[in-house]
Amino acid sequence: MITWLTEWWRGGAAAVEPATLRDASRLAQLHGASFHRGWGEGEFESMLTGRNTLVHRLRIGRNTVGFAVSRMAADEAEILSIAVAESHRGRGLSRNLLLTHLGHLAGRGVRTVFLEVEENNQPARRLYDRTGFSVAGRRERYYREANGEQLNAVLMRRDLS
Repeated sequence: MITWLTEWWRGGAAAVEPATLRDASRLAQLHGASFHRGWGEGEFESMLTGRNTLVHRLRIGRNTVGFAVSRMAADEAEILSIAVAESHRGRGLSRNLLLTHLGHLAGRGVRTVFLEVEENNQPARRLYDRTGFSVAGRRERYYREANGEQLNAVLMRRDLS
């Protein structure tokens, strides 16, 4: 199933659609550019072939510019990662990507979604707040920066039913 979004300012429509094995390399590139410790192509291949993972890509024209990955167990899911290329941030695309991804999780019987986010990552925190997530807890010194600094994680939850 493809969900189409409109993006007039870049000369094409944006689409959120299931990712395939052919996307693994590009998803790894996007992840590496977005996070301190990027996942490799092999990690994406494993997720793309796993029965309990759901991976969507965000495409504009022929270019994949974002993705969302979740792992499912029974009626719960955990968002493992979501990213949009830096050149496409600030346009509402991540919100549409996340809401579409959540809709597909609900369609698979998921009732509750969890995620963790670095406490000081304000753009991500705003995204999750605006899409119905609420703080469920905190993990002290969960993330480690390249310089060794340890950062806290906020656990968030959203009910889909």
